[in-house]
Amino acid sequence: MDPAGTLDPRVVTPPSPAKPLRLHPFRALRLSGDRVGDPASARAFARPYRAVNDRLGEWEARGLVHHDAVPAIYLHEYTSGGMTVRGLVGSLDLSTRATGRDDRGLLPHEGIHVRQADELAERMREMALNPAPILLVHRGPASVRALVHRLLGRAPDHAYTDRAHQRHRLWAVTAPGDLAVIATGLATSTLLIADGHHRYAAYLRLQESEPGTPWDRGLAMVVDQEDTPLHLGAIHRVLPGATLTEVVEAAHVVGVVARPATSAHGLAGLGPAAMVATDGAQWRVLDLPRLDGRAPVELVHDDLVPRLSLTAPTRYEHSTEEALVTLAGTGDGGVALLLPAPAFDLVGQILVQDRLLPEKATSFQPKPSVGVLMRSLLDE
Repeated sequence: MDPAGTLDPRVVTPPSPAKPLRLHPFRALRLSGDRVGDPASARAFARPYRAVNDRLGEWEARGLVHHDAVPAIYLHEYTSGGMTVRGLVGSLDLSTRATGRDDRGLLPHEGIHVRQADELAERMREMALNPAPILLVHRGPASVRALVHRLLGRAPDHAYTDRAHQRHRLWAVTAPGDLAVIATGLATSTLLIADGHHRYAAYLRLQESEPGTPWDRGLAMVVDQEDTPLHLGAIHRVLPGATLTEVVEAAHVVGVVARPATSAHGLAGLGPAAMVATDGAQWRVLDLPRLDGRAPVELVHDDLVPRLSLTAPTRYEHSTEEALVTLAGTGDGGVALLLPAPAFDLVGQILVQDRLLPEKATSFQPKPSVGVLMRSLLDE
């Protein structure tokens, strides 16, 4: 959801709301199942953004958008590529600010670019819409997990498979007792922002500019990593202009031992204690030293890459296959550096220590299709 483009060089850390966290019911806008996951549906959210609500109103008249009459917190279960994820979707209260480490309710794991957040804020202001929830994860309390599993025992309010082949099931949670369980269970939680850092920062800008209005809240999905964990994958690096010899020498300086390998042995050697480097012809397994609570991507970003002479900015790819294809297309040589996936608990430990991971350090998957649940500010 965060737009691509030229990034402002200023990278900052957005503040956190203070505990207790509060997830409020909201009146959902929902694209019809045959429109969710359809790239053509993006035209509903295209410029001019001030016309978005008129377009959605037209679609609602045609039965392509559904507008729920009763505010609810939603249990949203989606299945993609054989993985099933469940999360509670609601309107997250952002009207407070944490003043110390212990009362932080949200932990971003990467910094944000100011200009990008400002552009997103202005877009949402013009649309008067949260078009998709940000994705938050934690190890949830047993009380909320028990409620979720009880809800699964009843027929969903909505169920369909979208155009992107994701299967969705939705339950509207409206009973006061169930809402109280969610409120109590999440009040003391600390949530990690898995996806949507710039949208979260945009939420905060809107809240600060219009306090006491519906912009005090922003749409969010809270996933219990203990129940239906998101896959936490690595994001690999392609280093244009670097040579394999240069990478091996820089690795040696920072305590990384390089071993020659074939492509098959190299890929098999990728793991928690090893990275892999290749120029497309030769391969090396890079055995990591003891990192003492650091993630491998921190060593790469802070210690290894600054010692290399790159001819273009680092490229980022989510799979080894994509990294090798990008390497082959660089035109001026380079090295693909394949990283191990960070452990969820290690990411949490890093954030609690007031450290941020480098940009594009994690990939939480799968993410839900856009349009399943939206929030219009005109409803509140």
